[in-house]
Amino acid sequence: MTGRGIDQVLPDPLPPQLYEPWVRDAREYVRLAEQHNGALPRPVSLDYPWGDALPAIERLAPDAFIVNLETAVTTCGRPDRDKGIHYRMSPSHVGCLRAARIDACSLANNHVLDWSTDGLRETLATLRAAGIATAGAGACADEACTPAALPLAGGARLLLFAWATTGSGVPAAWAATPQRPGISLLESLDEAAAQSVLRTVQRQCRPQDRVVVSVHWGDNWVDEVPREQSRFARRLIELGAADVVHGHSSHHPLQPEVHRGKLILHGCGDLINDYEGIAPRAALRSDVGCLYAVAISLDDGCLRELEILPFQQRRFRLGPIDAAARRWLRDLLAGAAAGALIEDASHGCWRLARPA
Repeated sequence: MTGRGIDQVLPDPLPPQLYEPWVRDAREYVRLAEQHNGALPRPVSLDYPWGDALPAIERLAPDAFIVNLETAVTTCGRPDRDKGIHYRMSPSHVGCLRAARIDACSLANNHVLDWSTDGLRETLATLRAAGIATAGAGACADEACTPAALPLAGGARLLLFAWATTGSGVPAAWAATPQRPGISLLESLDEAAAQSVLRTVQRQCRPQDRVVVSVHWGDNWVDEVPREQSRFARRLIELGAADVVHGHSSHHPLQPEVHRGKLILHGCGDLINDYEGIAPRAALRSDVGCLYAVAISLDDGCLRELEILPFQQRRFRLGPIDAAARRWLRDLLAGAAAGALIEDASHGCWRLARPA
């Protein structure tokens, strides 16, 4: 979520005016963060928000780095007045994404159209000009359903498909149609929706390809994985529609799962946001974010290893996680994937190895 307050501390921020019920100036989120953890240096460099995540990404050297980008990247000044919250980042700050070597963004979420279809068009053009592939949004329904195709070894590809659900706060009018820009939208999480996802994947998938299905679903704050989301994710794997299900919407991580040997990330949580200084929601917190390093088999897409790398945001920058936050996250992830996570003393991460 690199818009709004994050955009304001970067070198070339957009006008700070907001149209929210309680906050009318994006700089207020900067002030709240400074009240909580001290003054931010301003302006910060484009790689500043990533902090300690950058050397971790360098160490991992992933074949593909995928994120859910939950902001418009646009100078458009016309917000969707039916939305109460509006995120946007200046196109001149796209280097913030390039700094982390992001390969592809899921755009099927409840903020990418905050600044109208014109804002979406500029977002798509800006990301593509930066060499960042997109999925889940487009100039029409066919484009929104077209996956980002990332090359893998031996001529294989990693295909990223993306959908959002109306239950995550996406207005029904944001759905892409043959004539209208928008996002790929699921109105339900039933068998018909699972079969629709399967047909979309089958139309564009080659036998050697591996598939990530990214889904923006559910509320921002949940105590446990909603049953219908777990059932839907499992069904996508059972149908052969996904090798990895990449779920997001909750501002905090949710417990991952392995089903029939394949990974379900029910909720990745926020890695970068401007929520610092906003009071936690009961026991749930949004200042702890994770990178998820997923190793899968090219032969069958089954999980080989999951490495979860935790970070804590202070002054809009990712850094080490403190003891209290680590205990909270460890308890949250306990029993993940029906197996014990093994803590790695050298990198401070958790690992889950699966049988070869």
